[in-house]
Amino acid sequence: MCVDLATFNNSWYNPGRSFLVRTIWHFVNALLLQSPLNPSSGLKVAVMRLFGATIGKGVVLKPSINIKYPWNITIGDYSWIGEGAWLDSLAPIRIGSNVCISQGTYFCTGNHDWSDPAFGLIVKPIVVEDGAWVGARATVLPGVTVASHSIVAAGSVLSRDTEASMIYNGNPAVVIKQRKIRVAGK
Repeated sequence: MCVDLATFNNSWYNPGRSFLVRTIWHFVNALLLQSPLNPSSGLKVAVMRLFGATIGKGVVLKPSINIKYPWNITIGDYSWIGEGAWLDSLAPIRIGSNVCISQGTYFCTGNHDWSDPAFGLIVKPIVVEDGAWVGARATVLPGVTVASHSIVAAGSVLSRDTEASMIYNGNPAVVIKQRKIRVAGK
């Protein structure tokens, strides 16, 4: 038994757009989204929509974000994507409404099959439901759902689905307590 990367073949994978569109997106992403010199959330939203993203109203996209394939991104109303976030969208990423994705987070939709001598590509979607918060520098792995109003604490690595309104912390992230949201104005 040995690893043989010479036999790697992901020809089955369809990135969803032509090589030309992916190349144009690569440069647009580098110039307008990854650049810390573009503070305009509205411009980033418009460009992502132009390339096929579905983005609701009131969405805030901070500087220096990295989006692999915008056509695989859906973001609900009034959600925030923080500085340096990387949405590695080889598979769909669906972010609900009123979601906070903090600085430096990494959403990884692709991985490799470690049991395959050629490390075959595996892609699975990520879902972040309404009202959830993924803390700074947290990592969300392929196939995971961050349930409604749950929290993934800063620096955590989430490899399994969360339960609604629970707080997760650590590597691997485990539940630490229930989230209680106080009544507005109190």
